[in-house]
Amino acid sequence: MGKNKLARFAENLTFDNFFQPNYEDIKNGFVLKGKWRSDFFKNNNPIILELGCGKGEYSVGLAKRYPDKNFIGIDIKGARMWRGCKTSSDDNMKNIAFLRTRIELIEFYFEEHEIDEIWVTFPDPQPRRIKENKRLTSPPFLARYANILKEDGIVHLKTDAFILYLYTLEVIEEYKHKILVSTDNLYQSGIEDDVIEIQTFYEQMFLEQGKRINYLKFQLNR
Repeated sequence: MGKNKLARFAENLTFDNFFQPNYEDIKNGFVLKGKWRSDFFKNNNPIILELGCGKGEYSVGLAKRYPDKNFIGIDIKGARMWRGCKTSSDDNMKNIAFLRTRIELIEFYFEEHEIDEIWVTFPDPQPRRIKENKRLTSPPFLARYANILKEDGIVHLKTDAFILYLYTLEVIEEYKHKILVSTDNLYQSGIEDDVIEIQTFYEQMFLEQGKRINYLKFQLNR
């Protein structure tokens, strides 16, 4: 492991908005579960998650644009998350946090109906059919999101992987979820809002390679 990565792991632990729970923290009940608004953000504003946040550009961009909303970036890659933690700390942002954990454990950190929106930004498409349950829009993952989202909560998916876009459409149809927006070519769709105005590191890279960006916005049928 490189010295730079080790240094970032160490610095992450100094940020007030970075959480890296261990086994005992989860076993004993995560202290902020059901209390993110009251005990961390100190407000009653909506909470939006970014799953697989990487460097956190999307979470930071949204948090800057919407100071009246709370954002939490979630990823297992601590060295990548350092960038978002560093930027938000340097800018003294109070409406953003970062949680280092595996997304399949998400229900250990959030109470029922605690979350208002979820963004899934450029996840691993897991193209092999045998690994489809590892896709972040597979039925097992959507069931986890349904348990923490409020009744009319929204899920967003941005991906360069057409296979993941089509797969998610199939899941939405099979489980009778509700599509709000669907496009297989976001930047030619005429949509003009946060979906295109804020870009992740990977999104910028994919666009430079000439790849299409697929986008879905939907609500879950419980």
